[in-house]
Amino acid sequence: MIVNILRFSFKDGTTEDEKAAVLATMRRISTLESTSFGVVGQDLGDPAEGYTHTYCVGVEDLAALERYMNDRVLIEGDLGVFPHLQRLSPVRLSDDMDPGLAEKIMELHLARVARSPEWARLLDTIPDTSIATTR
Repeated sequence: MIVNILRFSFKDGTTEDEKAAVLATMRRISTLESTSFGVVGQDLGDPAEGYTHTYCVGVEDLAALERYMNDRVLIEGDLGVFPHLQRLSPVRLSDDMDPGLAEKIMELHLARVARSPEWARLLDTIPDTSIATTR
């Protein structure tokens, strides 16, 4: 199982309707065929860290992760989500003890960046993120 957690907060000025639309999009993405489970809601961490919400999905393995990352619903959904985010920080974990797993996941991510320059450009517009679009 590979678990991807995204902690995030909205940009100042994002309306409640826009927040609701973003969360609805994320919930739709979290229920794709390739996911084993998904949770979207409030971040319960330290408020001083500046995160207000969390997105979490679990996928069975690398093949499921690749399907997930290339699903049109995810790609199109992110294009509507990213413009509203101020902070975005990933946490990834797995019960797969393959020492090369992190590198394999990064390769899938960078392949997605290469296939979708618009997606990468929008990711780069998030003011505070640690998700890289280059190595």
